[in-house]
Amino acid sequence: MAKKIIGNLKLRVPGGRATAGPPVGSTLGQWGLNMMDFINPFNDATKEFNGKDVIVHIQVYDDRTFTWNCLGRPVDDMIREKINIQKGSGKPNLEKVGKITKAQLKEIAEAKMAQLNANDVEAAIKVVAGSARSMGVEVID
Repeated sequence: MAKKIIGNLKLRVPGGRATAGPPVGSTLGQWGLNMMDFINPFNDATKEFNGKDVIVHIQVYDDRTFTWNCLGRPVDDMIREKINIQKGSGKPNLEKVGKITKAQLKEIAEAKMAQLNANDVEAAIKVVAGSARSMGVEVID
């Protein structure tokens, strides 16, 4: 019989640098989970990200066990890194904060292809371009 899922957690954690403090410790502690069962394997699996935020999905089961899946870096972080900006615009339709090229969008789309809801790279580029526009970044050719 399959285990019953009692919780789905989504965390944004620095790759290779998870600690028992917030956000990991406080979130896993609420569910009564052993933090070190997550922290050590997570840090080993994500050491190539070296402190850059990664998205982690954790499924908590009724017997206080869990499974986790690392989805890699968020698209908005990748866009900000590509065009060297600190943050997106508060008014994206009025105030533009930078410009991104189709080639840069393609690099991000290829890196995130497995996590995006797209059938091919062209559709993935459109998804990433939409994220860029919602941050106040202008898409140029």
